[in-house]
Amino acid sequence: MAIELVRIDDRLIHGQVATTWTRNYEIEQILIIDDKAKNDPVANFAVPEGVKVFIFGVEQFSRVMKKNPITRKTMLLFTNPIDILFLVEKGLEIKEVNAGGMRFKEGRKRLHKAISVTKEEDQAFKKLILKGIHINVQMVPKDPRVDYKTLK
Repeated sequence: MAIELVRIDDRLIHGQVATTWTRNYEIEQILIIDDKAKNDPVANFAVPEGVKVFIFGVEQFSRVMKKNPITRKTMLLFTNPIDILFLVEKGLEIKEVNAGGMRFKEGRKRLHKAISVTKEEDQAFKKLILKGIHINVQMVPKDPRVDYKTLK
């Protein structure tokens, strides 16, 4: 697989993703894996020139990944760790997740300036860690990486 980056950002594709992350990893395609985005006919993303974007629902991607190997330099873009855990349990092989944008809202606990989680999301992160997947928190590439395990 040519998965260069697995990122969680609840804003999906915006300026930071469109410029810094795609350039730093020389991304050729972004696969957005999110049920809401898949069902939003007016989803408008800041798509970088020359980068292809495809949107999949979570269940849909679980089927697609088994039939179609990823050969281009790819960013998988999610809004939450629960969907990543689901796909890992369905066979997605990844070593690391970059968590860069989970905004604070009511019912969420702030762990870092860029990361606020529900209990379910925190549990999903912990299960991913138990599966040997490193979770780092980093809003933009120039920021230092923070290990999720160190957040309280």
